[in-house]
Amino acid sequence: MDPRTPRKSIFDPVHGTILLDGLSLALIGTAEFQRLWGVRQTGFAHLVFPGANHTRLEHSLGTFWVAGQMADRAGLGEMARQRVSAAALLHDLGHGPFSHTLDGPMVEVLGMGHEGISRARIEGSDPAWPHDRVEVPSVLERHGLCPRDVANLVDRARGRLPPPLEKSILHGAVDSDRIDYLQRDAHYTGVAHGAVDAGRLIETIREQGGHLVFAEKGRSAVEGFLIGRALMYSTVYYHKTVRAAEMMAQAAVERQGGYPDVARAQFRMTDGELLTGLVHGSGASRELAERLLSRQLYKRAFGWRELGASARARWRRMLLHPEERRATENEIAERLGSKPSTVLIDLAGLEPHDGEDDDWGSVRILRDGRTTFPFRSSSPWRTLAARPPADWAVSVYVTPRLRAAASRWLSRDRSLLP
Repeated sequence: MDPRTPRKSIFDPVHGTILLDGLSLALIGTAEFQRLWGVRQTGFAHLVFPGANHTRLEHSLGTFWVAGQMADRAGLGEMARQRVSAAALLHDLGHGPFSHTLDGPMVEVLGMGHEGISRARIEGSDPAWPHDRVEVPSVLERHGLCPRDVANLVDRARGRLPPPLEKSILHGAVDSDRIDYLQRDAHYTGVAHGAVDAGRLIETIREQGGHLVFAEKGRSAVEGFLIGRALMYSTVYYHKTVRAAEMMAQAAVERQGGYPDVARAQFRMTDGELLTGLVHGSGASRELAERLLSRQLYKRAFGWRELGASARARWRRMLLHPEERRATENEIAERLGSKPSTVLIDLAGLEPHDGEDDDWGSVRILRDGRTTFPFRSSSPWRTLAARPPADWAVSVYVTPRLRAAASRWLSRDRSLLP
């Protein structure tokens, strides 16, 4: 590194000292990145775990640092390392307010999730982002990086596939994103499950045939990572009270006058900007936002842990057609003698989730100099990886005063339900 290159240090509670150089310093100073100060990493988890007020910006810095260490262990060249580190730093630019809370409305309105929006902001093609505040693409180009190549590492759904080794550092079963957020979220929530052995994981990384592999002595750290991830999902990310708040925020956006058009600009807001706008709105959206601000949350009235194949298919249809879910919510509310928006359906247990795909089948462990795939076959580890993050496949949340009536009615009369 040129000794004249500006360098700074950030003191991080998870990783210790994070070193920044010319490119990372320039990217951190962009408007697109600074917005992440105002987006909570764990959505509404702070309503259950009061310490969880950390932001997407902190997580992005941590992911950048871990990705650089992984790249070094894998022996990436300087340009590839710069590209991977930049992608790690920018991978969450597209998150909406309260992180994953508005993923459903985002896909419904924009036809893409936060990774697609991150791509657009890296490439400078997001129509919702003010033209005079587009800074990331020019910063990348000034440092010799092609914005599209960086975006291809972030957004897996579009564009040319990056080399497997680079891709696995950002999108693998054990990647820089997960290594950071599990530790960071465990630290701030006080839940110990995410305290994975990151040092051991990173120290045992190797490159073999263009792929990222782990030395045999790192297998126990990989297995511990799997356990930590599974438990953090069920304990924190899909906690029933956290989900209640997230369903309320989602409903507040979906039930605005002028939806879906009015929501387009809201996906680039910060948490505070969104809630302020909703509170100054009207109708159900205003009432829901006010309840969130005063922590007057909905309660789960009923839920299904197991579903038959036909019922599961009908419920999952609502994931693709959210207008049907909202219509069902309204019908249940009417049957209970209440107004729309007082009944909300949570389909989180049916959504695709980490571990449901074949990521764990692709984990490579070196054993006696040979590459093996120990997590492909049926095993307790494989079962843990595929475990649904939510305890309930489908849940119905209602205002507290409706809870008893809704629970009685849903337990005996399901004529409106799939």
